[in-house]
Amino acid sequence: GLTAADKTLIKSIWGKVEKETEAIGVEALVRLFKCFPQSKVYFDHFTDLSPSSQKLHAHAKVVLGALTKAVNHLDNITDTLHDISLVHAKKLLVDPVNFELLGHCLEVALAAHFATDFTPEVHLAIDKFLYEVEKALFETYR
Repeated sequence: GLTAADKTLIKSIWGKVEKETEAIGVEALVRLFKCFPQSKVYFDHFTDLSPSSQKLHAHAKVVLGALTKAVNHLDNITDTLHDISLVHAKKLLVDPVNFELLGHCLEVALAAHFATDFTPEVHLAIDKFLYEVEKALFETYR
């Protein structure tokens, strides 16, 4: 789980993330599609997956908005993300491995945007946070 120190580090870096959520989200999604092209299958209704795509920007805002909610509820991530988990599991039928892949892409985007602030300690805290998010999103796949 997340320690008190982890939570402090997560909230600290996320204060900076919130100022650039759309750009970071788009960067993470574009990286996901380039590094893991199989993930594009869930976005076949998007005619454009380029960094300038309005739909991609909108989805980036949704994804980072959900992560911001999770940051604001670090003691209850599973309940906070329950509805999102349900939609991805039952309606969209997204293979849950994609959450982990997106998490890795997000970590790279965070490191690129916040090189000075993304210390090894922050990296570890964010990695643990994203693991908790992934577990929460996996919850309704059972």
